[in-house]
Amino acid sequence: MATETIADFATDGAQLFKGALKLSMRELEAALSALPQDEAGLRLHGNDALKPLLAIDGCIGAVAASVLGDAARPVRAILFNKSAETNWSLGWHQDRTICVMQKREAPGFGPWTVKRGMIHVAPPFDLLTRMVTLRAHLDDVPTTNAPLLIAPGSHKRGRVAVSEIDKVVEHCGTATCVAEAGDVWLYATPILHASEPASVPESRRVLQIDYAAESLPFGLEWLGV
Repeated sequence: MATETIADFATDGAQLFKGALKLSMRELEAALSALPQDEAGLRLHGNDALKPLLAIDGCIGAVAASVLGDAARPVRAILFNKSAETNWSLGWHQDRTICVMQKREAPGFGPWTVKRGMIHVAPPFDLLTRMVTLRAHLDDVPTTNAPLLIAPGSHKRGRVAVSEIDKVVEHCGTATCVAEAGDVWLYATPILHASEPASVPESRRVLQIDYAAESLPFGLEWLGV
């Protein structure tokens, strides 16, 4: 398996924005301070303190707007906290669900699930290709602290069958997305990605936010953040 470097978002489906959070780290830490600190993954909704940072003129939202334009809006957020106590691994996969306000009859949408009381559904895959995912790093993520692994260019392969994932990763190669606290990684939402356990576990808090720039069909509505 080849080790790749990231060229740019258009080519590889990923781009690092160095220090994008540096001037707003205090505000971000404060917005997340009241949340449980011992959960591996916490789905967020209704956190008003986050909204200025996620808006298109905020430090995080501006990164999404650089690809999606001024219509970009946050539609789902998860706070990941990998540590010595929660040092999990994640196999290669594509993110294929979105979060909506309520379940409705909608051709092409399904299956439906409920996670932490929030309604999730798999949309038609082409909708995912018009979304981006951001990972805002609150801690340093060197190679020893479980950085995200991606298969550059795999976002152009469409919906990848589980049986074909290893073959696609082998063809695309693997890039290691190291980061420093204050960095933001931008990804094409359908990109194949994975994560190994940290070899030297430390706090690895990452705020992951999905962005979209369109309304949903059939009366469906994004739940939002």
